[in-house]
Amino acid sequence: MPTVLVTRPLPEGAMRTLASALDVRRGPEPLDVPGLHAAVKGCDGIVCLLTERIDGPLLDAAGPSLKVVANVAVGYDNIDLAAAKARGVVVTNTPNVLTNATAELTWALILAITRRIGEGERLLRDGRWKGWALDFMTGMELAGKQLGVVGAGRIGRAVAARAGVFGMNVAFADVTVGAELDGHPVIPLDALVATADVLTLHVPLTPETRHLINQALLERMKPTAYLVNTSRGPVLDESALAWPLKSGVIAGAALDVFEREPIVHADLLGLENAVLVPHIGSATRETRAAMADLAARNAVAVLTGGTAITPVT
Repeated sequence: MPTVLVTRPLPEGAMRTLASALDVRRGPEPLDVPGLHAAVKGCDGIVCLLTERIDGPLLDAAGPSLKVVANVAVGYDNIDLAAAKARGVVVTNTPNVLTNATAELTWALILAITRRIGEGERLLRDGRWKGWALDFMTGMELAGKQLGVVGAGRIGRAVAARAGVFGMNVAFADVTVGAELDGHPVIPLDALVATADVLTLHVPLTPETRHLINQALLERMKPTAYLVNTSRGPVLDESALAWPLKSGVIAGAALDVFEREPIVHADLLGLENAVLVPHIGSATRETRAAMADLAARNAVAVLTGGTAITPVT
């Protein structure tokens, strides 16, 4: 029976799926690189999370029996795809199943930052609320404003599809400039940054998108505009964000992802116009179970002689 290493605990349903066809090996706890290299030796498959770096040395530690790496995430920047391909290892991910959850969290962040939800709750809990006033805690209304969506994948389009509920206009930035997507214009990134009232990021992390949003682009945003990132932390140059927030170059930012997770840039932590949450874009019970189940089914499919359900390579 083929052996699969599960690097971190998974929901019971996914574990049952794996155990129905494979010999399941659990990763060491606490998980570190030497322990992971030792645990993977001789395995036929790996089911991993985005927290694990799957690189050439780890693949070599597994040995020639390794056939599949099933990533419990839609992104796969934690995996060296070239190294996997060179060794004949199939890599899979979990697209589609987390689209709605991440789109919902994006809208939660948009509402939280534009209506100052976090700031208001902190003020109330600290006993600093002195009562209702006409000019107290005013934020930005969404109706009639422009939502700028960077990236035209499943999640970006799902976020855009919900914009009409709030009366927002939508424009995309993507490679197909000049076209339309779902009835919305696709314009250059520079133009989108300069015109959006809310700019939301939905691109994968690649060498081309690392620090896609940098200081120069942040300075092109409206002073009344807000930035939201639920994609990958390094898409935004985190060190360049604190000054625009402090100085009023932009109105606020809401981040679910960070460059050096779980570390957050210290300059952001004390800012009232920054909403910061701990990478919970897909964190619903339904979605996390579906992600794990799809990864498990990918591993079983490959290791029982079939084809991957959602292959990356």
